[in-house]
Amino acid sequence: MRRLGIHSFVWTGGQTQEGLEMALNKTAEHGYRTIEFAYLRPEKFNLDRLAKLAQSLDVEIGVTMGLPLDKDVSSEDMSAVSAGKQTLADAVRAVRDIGGNKLGGILYSAHTKYNRQPTRKGWDNSVAAIAATGEVARQANVDLVLEVVNRFETNLLNTTAQGLKFIAETGSEHVRLHLDTFHMNIEEANPAAAIRLAGDKIGYFHIGESNRGYLGDGVINFDLIFDALLDIDYRRDIVFESFSTTVVDEGLSLACAIWRDTWEDNDPLAAHAKRYIELKYDEAKRRRATNARP
Repeated sequence: MRRLGIHSFVWTGGQTQEGLEMALNKTAEHGYRTIEFAYLRPEKFNLDRLAKLAQSLDVEIGVTMGLPLDKDVSSEDMSAVSAGKQTLADAVRAVRDIGGNKLGGILYSAHTKYNRQPTRKGWDNSVAAIAATGEVARQANVDLVLEVVNRFETNLLNTTAQGLKFIAETGSEHVRLHLDTFHMNIEEANPAAAIRLAGDKIGYFHIGESNRGYLGDGVINFDLIFDALLDIDYRRDIVFESFSTTVVDEGLSLACAIWRDTWEDNDPLAAHAKRYIELKYDEAKRRRATNARP
């Protein structure tokens, strides 16, 4: 991996400038080298101040987001598609302005539990919108990574294979996949095999447990995950993600179905996650070396 990071929602609900600055400081304090923010609206936050603080702490910034239904680029309503394209372009420019290096998340549809099947026209509208956004991102020197999530948060891209088909249809070399162990545990027949299938098309990787809590307290086999990441020579960022209503607001809790909290104190959670990921990564490297020893 390149840099190990943490999602800002471990620290703050992200509603205030002070909260975001606190999240940056806590991230650095725990030894993480990148942070993931939710979409930062330029009219609400001082992006220049955040950028300078991050630079002083040697913490890089990535941004993720999901689209609302009225800006759903996978809609058949072209007014919604147009509004979504504008939102994505604005988000890319906000990432650029904060000195960030990537925009990820559910960029290709709304972040919601759909009550309808996806349509071919909606798929095509989304492909075209992401292709156009990919060009905006390329010019801004911002990576564009599409998060493949479970069936309860989108109806379009639930598996790595779907994601690979989608980005191939964009025709853009600048668009990659954003994979997440929490979602893969729900949708993939074999998460490790899915990682190997995606290979160098993975642009960003989330580590999260099956219950969204402490790593190792769920059912995900992280040994197999890290073996696969080494097999594809993954050299991009890995970020730990976990949610609790102690920190995040009601809107996100409802969207991500955080009906019960698996933690309340974020400091021990963050410290444990860093130790756990580094341990599992080192163990995978040791297994690889042991296997290669004659």
